[in-house]
Amino acid sequence: MGSLEVRNLLLSKKLKLSETRLLIIDDNQIRYNEIVDLFQSKKHLVHAILLDELKSFEKQLNTSWDLVIFGRAYDIKIEQTITLIQASADADIPVLLLKPEDYQNDQYLSYIQKGIYDVINLENTERFYVSLVRALSYSRTLQAQKHLLDDLENAKHQAQALVDEQHKAVALIQEGIHTEANEEYLKLFGLNDVADIIGLPLLDILQPKNINDFKQRFKKISQGQFDLARFEIDTLNSKAKSENPLKIEFLPSDVEDAIQITIETNSYSTHSTTSSDLSKKRISFVANSFQQIQYSLINQPAKANALVLFSLSDCPKEVFNSTWNTALQYLEHFQQFVKEQTNDTVYQIDNILYGILLQAESETILESRIHGLQALEKPQLLVINSKTYPLNLKIGYTHIDPNHFTEQNFSHILEQAYDHRLVKKDSVSDLQLSATLQETKIELTVEKPKLELEAIEPIQFEVAPAKPVIEPAANPTFQESAILTQIVRSLEKGEIQLKYQQLYDKQDSVLNIYEVTCGFIFNNQWKKVSNLIELDDDIELSIKLDRWILVEACKQLHNFITQYPEAKLIVNLNRHVLFNDKQFPELISKLLTIVGSRLSHPLILQFDEEDIAKNIIESQKQFAVLRENGAEISIRRFGSTISSEAILKQIDVGLLTLDEKFTEKLNNDKALSDFQHLLEKYHEIKPIDMVLKNLNDMNSFANAWNVEVRFLQGEYFQKKLDHLTDVQDH
Repeated sequence: MGSLEVRNLLLSKKLKLSETRLLIIDDNQIRYNEIVDLFQSKKHLVHAILLDELKSFEKQLNTSWDLVIFGRAYDIKIEQTITLIQASADADIPVLLLKPEDYQNDQYLSYIQKGIYDVINLENTERFYVSLVRALSYSRTLQAQKHLLDDLENAKHQAQALVDEQHKAVALIQEGIHTEANEEYLKLFGLNDVADIIGLPLLDILQPKNINDFKQRFKKISQGQFDLARFEIDTLNSKAKSENPLKIEFLPSDVEDAIQITIETNSYSTHSTTSSDLSKKRISFVANSFQQIQYSLINQPAKANALVLFSLSDCPKEVFNSTWNTALQYLEHFQQFVKEQTNDTVYQIDNILYGILLQAESETILESRIHGLQALEKPQLLVINSKTYPLNLKIGYTHIDPNHFTEQNFSHILEQAYDHRLVKKDSVSDLQLSATLQETKIELTVEKPKLELEAIEPIQFEVAPAKPVIEPAANPTFQESAILTQIVRSLEKGEIQLKYQQLYDKQDSVLNIYEVTCGFIFNNQWKKVSNLIELDDDIELSIKLDRWILVEACKQLHNFITQYPEAKLIVNLNRHVLFNDKQFPELISKLLTIVGSRLSHPLILQFDEEDIAKNIIESQKQFAVLRENGAEISIRRFGSTISSEAILKQIDVGLLTLDEKFTEKLNNDKALSDFQHLLEKYHEIKPIDMVLKNLNDMNSFANAWNVEVRFLQGEYFQKKLDHLTDVQDH
């Protein structure tokens, strides 16, 4: 996904996924309201209680809290607060002191020594918030540490249970005498009841062949020297001779003045070994994934949780017919694809089954995230050793209740997730967007280049609702074009794919802006739609394609603004929809109304500079109409023609995406200087935001900070993905 994941991990979204529990001790309701409002304005889920007297405070100490904020109270002092908290079950809760009216800076250390985590000032809102978040992060870390210690304790019990499962013979020895023994130990030495062994000397049972060597070892072990506690003996006990040599280990015991003896056995584990060998690897995957998911649920709690499973809907014959190494790489690339597309930890459930844990601060946002994964079920391509192989995914999911997530029901949860397919479920707005595409007429204007002053005649094409995609036109050029035929087929099947790539804003204000590109699979290769020369042969199909792209992009945007209301899309389009579709502005207006964004211009339409340069006057007119209907305009490959400055002077655009050739100049001092001078010239003509593309490694991304370009884009920050996601919140 990229090396640059979040600008400040402290301010990532993880702390906002679960409820922040605040206990505020104060006699000022206004201050309480300000604190709660501040957290809510930063998108935190907040559960807060205000109190100012001792009895209420003592009651609340029975509840778990993330932070305690102390202001003023009727009958509680700050020293009392700290003392009571330190005596409670949650002794490590950070206590924050609201700056007292008579506070002096030299008092800070004395407050810290009393046990205060920090002194905070509500008057400086932003610093106040950062102080709270730091304390909250520390509090959650302590909670995670506590859970880890509990997990370690559980691991000890599991280790003991594992001893039992492996059928080891175990007995407890005090002063050389048996005091306890398990069933395996009794069976090993031909005894039927534990009463038969209690009180018997260890030497009488083991009957070691080399008795002097055993006595010397046992003496040292009894003195606490366990470095020689694991060894083998040959027994003369006729009941246990078949097990020779006996593999013995002495271990410390929790019982005072006692040690534990453990003997590995073979006779009683035949069935267990056989069955576990057959499924050992699978059990390992499942058990490991359960532990990892459980750890995430405990240490990164969220209001809403879901397990999403990814498997292959089919295995392509190209993989079957290839080498063993290629098949292994195919599975590795499959896992990597899931990792890149979701930007989440991927758990291997089985050999070809992977899962992720989706978490959100509400069920609505969780459903939005799940809905966004639908695009991953479209046909994909994996590149292995310069060859491409098809990838078709099956995705399923189930909701998880952390309180009922146990090892015993994990298999049932996996079964539910696997069987509950990620069925396409359009919202009302999605259906309205699709209907808009069907009902809006495509009104083409075909220009006659030799008679530029002649009136342009409109030609109307009705789109039948039952056939959303226009059949290939009956003209020789179209029929001969395999690419255009494939576009028509892909549109019919809904297999045209949109790719989304997040931009990095140097000013840290527009964080969720994404460029949308489009393509399809042709002859097992990825084919981009932008500037596809074959579309000049069928203007109607070109317009139909761009309209489809806009509708699908708006569906994603409508879903995504549930999570990120400030999100914007830059959609790449071809020139035909701009110059030849008279109903294009009307379509844009309808789409934006249905999307329902609170931004004035959430949709940025991006066209190629070469196309604009050929008709600056007409472009100027069309752009003005599109802006009136709610869209912003951007030019891609800016700087690729001799008309760049003319376009900048004559056309009102909101964004410029620089030609990719400029990225190459970043690694050369002379070229970088020339590039900077060119940018200064552009900014003198018109101060406008620019995007620098193809920053795919650390060096180019770092060097891009040396030029006056606001937005940075490339794989170092985020790869092109099949659905919208924010790389900075993971």
